[in-house]
Amino acid sequence: MSAIIKIENLSFAYPAEEGQQPHKALDNVNLEIEEGSFVAILGHNGSGKSTLAKMLSLVLMPDSGSVWLDGKNMSAEDITEEDILQARREVGMVFQNPDNQIVATVVEEDVAFGPENLGLPSEEIRRRVDEALAMVGMTKYARHAPHKLSGGQKQRIAIAGIIAMRRRCIIFDESTAMLDPVGRKEVMATIERLNREEGITVLHITHYMSEAVRADRVVVMDQGSIIMDGTPKEVFSQPEKLWEVRLDVPQTTELLYHMKKNGLDVRLDIFDPDECAAEIASALASL
Repeated sequence: MSAIIKIENLSFAYPAEEGQQPHKALDNVNLEIEEGSFVAILGHNGSGKSTLAKMLSLVLMPDSGSVWLDGKNMSAEDITEEDILQARREVGMVFQNPDNQIVATVVEEDVAFGPENLGLPSEEIRRRVDEALAMVGMTKYARHAPHKLSGGQKQRIAIAGIIAMRRRCIIFDESTAMLDPVGRKEVMATIERLNREEGITVLHITHYMSEAVRADRVVVMDQGSIIMDGTPKEVFSQPEKLWEVRLDVPQTTELLYHMKKNGLDVRLDIFDPDECAAEIASALASL
């Protein structure tokens, strides 16, 4: 499988405020994202994960290093404005607050906003809007006012707007952080369906470990660098390393860790509560 995104030796610092030093947000980061993959990105506030997302969506450009999108170096000296605009059409971003992305007073008009700006024929816009709303399970709300929807529904409308633009990669920048448990469940189901059924590459920045374990791959950042990168089982089976950088681990992992510390022979790479209970019961039975 080929990489849709590749970054090499990427560094970026925000300009210094008066009387302060520049804040280095990314420090020599290297990362490849395979097309069709589902990658969770973890890190405490200030670790650089949101800055990385802005780099990958070309909202920001690096101070040094390179960003490659679909085999083209977006940081090259000969890159054109048209090249950058085309690349931005491949990668979309869904932000934390859906109200910041909704621009119309009717759901279907909001989803149509992006395709209209591309100058597409009205028949194509209609088809894209209908398909995008169907993908996120919001067809019956097409004529509703967005401000009357729940947080989870609003976020699904924001996602539909990205889908209608035919993005190959979608970055979710803590898109579930402001939602209640029901809304988070709705959005996560949508994210997984887009990845598994539609083949859309997903980068999901999140504070929720229960969401990260559902990804194919977990990348952990701290102080502008990547410190861990592997499958959820590989990353979360090292809870002490995650705690050192002020991150949580799944509840099952924490329980099994303390069991193991107290002499019970259990695995740490179990995230399902029923499997966790079975693992503990099996270990106790063997004493």
